[in-house]
Amino acid sequence: MGKFEAGIAERVREQVLPDVLRASYNVSGEVFYVIEDSDTDYGKMIQRYGKKRVFSTVSGAYENMVDNRNDICFLSANTSHALASMLTVSKNRVHFVGLGAGFRKYGQRTKLAMGITTAATDVFAVKNLGVGNSFTNIKFTNANTVAQNVACFGEGGEYTSFSNCEVYDSTNLDSDTHAEMVLNGDSTQFYNCTFGSLADAVSGDKVRPAILLTAGTVGAGKVSRDVLFDGCKFWKQAGGTTTAFVKGAATDVERVMEFRDCQFIANPLGSAPAVAISVATLTVGIIILTGDTVAVKCTKIATATGVFNCTPARVATATIGIQAT
Repeated sequence: MGKFEAGIAERVREQVLPDVLRASYNVSGEVFYVIEDSDTDYGKMIQRYGKKRVFSTVSGAYENMVDNRNDICFLSANTSHALASMLTVSKNRVHFVGLGAGFRKYGQRTKLAMGITTAATDVFAVKNLGVGNSFTNIKFTNANTVAQNVACFGEGGEYTSFSNCEVYDSTNLDSDTHAEMVLNGDSTQFYNCTFGSLADAVSGDKVRPAILLTAGTVGAGKVSRDVLFDGCKFWKQAGGTTTAFVKGAATDVERVMEFRDCQFIANPLGSAPAVAISVATLTVGIIILTGDTVAVKCTKIATATGVFNCTPARVATATIGIQAT
């Protein structure tokens, strides 16, 4: 191969493919890759794309992403990406995409995982505060037992989009205030995501929600408003009738929160939650249930004032799955 042909090949490796990937995800910024240095392909990735684009940690790639440039970070799907400390995403318009064939609702092959740490600042595994950020095809897991940790993911951004992601926290299963996600996002949108577990049982008659709405937890003044869950699953093996999938107080939802074509599923090996959505009388917002949203193995989907059933039958009992005959 001559110098000219070699130059063309290098151009394809270093720029054309990133250009295609950018176009595929409708972003215009730089492309970064994260692959653990223990992976056999790490050296090959360095050769192809250079050290300015390939990193062995998510935090390393994030540090090089530029605010408001719509940079995109592709995460390899061969191993879990360990988080030694909380990943705080405060830049705007940055995007994280997990690789691996297919877009799963759960069991994504790209994983961001936090183990046990000792830092009081590790309140979440991942905390998002940016505007217009997105997360696609990633499984977020948290096993941290440090006292200050309250959830796997803390969402406090604006117009964040989650597509085909799973969020799972395996700790503090005996808590009313620990969750898979603390949601204080403004106009956050979830598509085809899964929260919680059908395997790990809640210990005792505790709420232990998948989604905790308590305002101000992710950041001062942060509160859920205009949130959409579309085609999402919420899983629990309840420890008692108090266990719920969503928990919030009277002012934890502003304007509207919509659950469209969602399923709240309680493992039949556990207890039957009294309600899937446990909120106080809502005073500054409403929760609406649309499409084919249902609760399975729960007594009711919700009873609080301010939760509106907008499913086709438009009667309260229509949101509870019944035994097929």
